[in-house]
Amino acid sequence: MNENQRTADMTKTTQKDNGTAEFPTFDATQASEQFRAFAEKSAEQTKEVYARMKVNAEETQKALEATFENAKSAGNEFTTKSIAALREGTEANLAHLEALAGARSFAELIEMQSNFMRKRMEVAVDQMKDFQAASQKSAETVAKPMKDVFEKTVKELRVA
Repeated sequence: MNENQRTADMTKTTQKDNGTAEFPTFDATQASEQFRAFAEKSAEQTKEVYARMKVNAEETQKALEATFENAKSAGNEFTTKSIAALREGTEANLAHLEALAGARSFAELIEMQSNFMRKRMEVAVDQMKDFQAASQKSAETVAKPMKDVFEKTVKELRVA
C-alpha cells in the first residue's frame, strides 16, 4: 500500500468514528425538573418521618408519665400494706406481752410463747403472699404503658 491509500483509509475511519461517536445532547431543563421532583419527594418523606417521630415521642412521653403514675400508686399501696402489717404486729406483740404478764406458771408462759410464735409465723406467711401478689400486680401495671408503646412500634415497623 502506498501512502496515499493509507491516508485515504485513515480519513474514512475517522469519518466513520465521528459519525458513530456522537454524544446525545444534554437538556438542562429536563435535568432540573428531575432534580426538583427528587428534592420535593425527599422533603415530603422527611416531613412524614418527622411527623411519625413526633407522634411516637408524644406517645412515649405519655407512656412514661403513666408508668411513673403507676409506680407511685404501687409505692403507695406497698407503704399502706407495710404500715398495716407493722401496726398489726405491734398490737399483737403488746397483747402478747400483757398475756405473758398474767402467766401463772413457767409452763403456761412457754405454751403462750409457742402459740404466739406459731400464729405470728402464719400471719407472716399470709402477709408475704399478699405482698407477692401485690408486687406481681404492680409490676404488670407499671410495665403495661411502655409494653403497649413497644408493641405498637414493633407492629408499625413490621407494616413499614
